[in-house]
Amino acid sequence: MAAAAGVVLLVAGCGSEGGADKGGSSAAGSSSAGASATGGSGSSDGERLTGAVVTKELTDAATAAGFTQDASGEQIPAEAKDCMVSWTADAEKAKDPAKSYTDTVATLAKGGWNEERKTEQGGSVIKSLKKSGWQLQASNHSAGPLKLVMFVAVDSSPECAAALTAANKATPSS
Repeated sequence: MAAAAGVVLLVAGCGSEGGADKGGSSAAGSSSAGASATGGSGSSDGERLTGAVVTKELTDAATAAGFTQDASGEQIPAEAKDCMVSWTADAEKAKDPAKSYTDTVATLAKGGWNEERKTEQGGSVIKSLKKSGWQLQASNHSAGPLKLVMFVAVDSSPECAAALTAANKATPSS
């Protein structure tokens, strides 16, 4: 459930114009929100991705790197399904979660995802990548006792911003 809270915090911060690297605590929600990307809605290639395509790219890259998906508790509201993708790795089952994370990000970069920012703090690494109007936060918190690796992508189009805002208002806080 902490991962789901992190997703909600991440979405809430995606439309902001702030977002300078300020680090954050080692808790997944705070780190993800603290590293949320700056505003921006376009990309140089002009092509729009769908949630299904982003999900496939993430799944293919992560599973090829040695991760299996841990889908327990990940709930994306129905109205946001094509605007947001959340993929959490079962880092406990990965042979080397840090290497699998690095390999996943490298594969995504080869597929056109451009790294915009990297934040490291307390053994955690958060990379912000962008492709075709989508912003992806790749978070690796596997260095300590908590083994959490997650990838959260959000479409920054005005239509999706409205859908995500509506989904956040409809989601009861825990």
